[in-house]
Amino acid sequence: MEFFSFGPWLALTRRTFLDELSGARHAIVLGDGDGRFTARLLGVNPIIRVDAVDASAAMLRALTRRAHPHTGRLRTHLADIRTWAPQPTAEIPCDLIATHFFLDCLTSEEVLSLAGKLRQVCTPSARWVVSDFAIPPGLFGRLIAGPLIACLYFAFARLTGLAVRRLPDHTAALRQAGFTRIERRTRLGGLLIAEMWQTSAAIDLTPSEASL
Repeated sequence: MEFFSFGPWLALTRRTFLDELSGARHAIVLGDGDGRFTARLLGVNPIIRVDAVDASAAMLRALTRRAHPHTGRLRTHLADIRTWAPQPTAEIPCDLIATHFFLDCLTSEEVLSLAGKLRQVCTPSARWVVSDFAIPPGLFGRLIAGPLIACLYFAFARLTGLAVRRLPDHTAALRQAGFTRIERRTRLGGLLIAEMWQTSAAIDLTPSEASL
């Protein structure tokens, strides 16, 4: 469905910052589905350990198969992220969070609650990579992106029972939880976004933006 709907663009958006994550040691990856990002992350970073969380046992099995032969550095957690509680790890604290086309399944309040929980188990300079849909300003947003995203929510509601009907304000939620956006890139006229956030309160940068 992903390929026939958006071709390679979702996969490319997931991989936007992959080359910049080679130094991470412990990642929490939320809702990666069949593990396309997780498998690539484990492949390009030989030292990283990943905790992957998903509410679907079938998706976690697919993720584990896709991540072979790196599964010795992978732990999976079958859980609803809205109630899942990450555990602090003194030996290897979390220095990377990844949510690709996942936050759009949550409300703004749920994103804020999640970000607050994750902030407590992160290193002071941990990074959070986000890929998601967006409605850009202007005619394209009103006439194309907005109706398209509404159709996607309608389809997922019918297929999965998803109760959320609109994109959350993840920007406000992450900022309120203590994260700072340090980079932002867009694709397909702003319909797809890739962002890098960091947990350092000392960072006060104007987000860099680029269109691909």
